[in-house]
Amino acid sequence: MSDRTATVTRETSETSIECAIAIDGSGDADVETGIGFFDHMLTSFAKHGLFDLEVECDGDLEIDDHHTVEDVAIVLGTAIDEALGDRSGIVRYADRRVPLDEAVAGAVVDVSGRPRFYFDGTFSQAGVGDFTSDMARHFGESLAMNAGLTLHLEVDGENAHHEVEALFKALARSLDDATRSDERREGTPSTKGTL
Repeated sequence: MSDRTATVTRETSETSIECAIAIDGSGDADVETGIGFFDHMLTSFAKHGLFDLEVECDGDLEIDDHHTVEDVAIVLGTAIDEALGDRSGIVRYADRRVPLDEAVAGAVVDVSGRPRFYFDGTFSQAGVGDFTSDMARHFGESLAMNAGLTLHLEVDGENAHHEVEALFKALARSLDDATRSDERREGTPSTKGTL
């Protein structure tokens, strides 16, 4: 198996980000975005996806959380795309549902190289700490567009903390499943021969 790692940096007038990921990690995370709940979600993403993840972001939080969350998703998605390379030998598809108390979330992913995003659900509260709940949906969309994923997310519940956390965990588990190497598979998992 090749070394499926990547480090990506991005500098704009709104954020400065450095992100490193190892797809075949052990779930270690070192995350600092300035948004406590977002740090918790990225750490959970790493833990449940068994990705080793480092994220450092200095963003314009004096405005709001939008640019930080969106830009971290862009950089993380780019890093995932780079780490997977030509996607040779991966499982490619996965479907996971994760409960957290009264909430349940689902993630269906195709690591296809063709970015699409669909979302079904609403969040019960507008925010969790300094994190705007709808940014969980936008995180998924920005990640999918930059990692080359077709991604369907859904959520239902009564508590936004649980809803958002279940979403991040479902996303992590489905990505872990889909990006795993399949020893029986040679080459890219497509009849076209490429993704």
